[in-house]
Amino acid sequence: MKKYGLLPIITALILVFGCIPVVHAEVRPPESPGQQIGYTAVVLCESLTLREKPNSSSKAVKTLKYGEHVIVVGADTTKGAKKENGFVYCCLNDSIDSPVGWVLADYIVTNPAWYVTEKKTTVYAWNDTAALKVALLDKGTTLPILKEEGDWYLVSLRGAAGWIHK
Repeated sequence: MKKYGLLPIITALILVFGCIPVVHAEVRPPESPGQQIGYTAVVLCESLTLREKPNSSSKAVKTLKYGEHVIVVGADTTKGAKKENGFVYCCLNDSIDSPVGWVLADYIVTNPAWYVTEKKTTVYAWNDTAALKVALLDKGTTLPILKEEGDWYLVSLRGAAGWIHK
């Protein structure tokens, strides 16, 4: 009778520990409000022009590439960045001689959380594991999170987006 007494306990432990989700990634939260001049933003398109004034015909200061970081000056976590004609004011780094200018706000994400893979990770076309697979990420890949919905993250993929199951 004693040899069967451990069987229910072992079965219960297997069920409990089997239901614990396996971590596939580290999720780094957005920056907290502090003393910074603004918040880091990430370029989401292949190339984005930093301009002298907030309009598309203004002189180009620099061309930014996908994944480059800028600092959105005056951004607030509750209100977001102050926009003018759809542009936000940015600097490239926090040095005094950093290039400054305006970029179209639709092509950056300000102060994102980050998804860092801890193993090969599948990216889907929509938030369903039966969806078309659009990418397979290597371990150590870091992507900005655009949205969280239930058990899914929408991440940026070099000018496109895809869904990763938590």
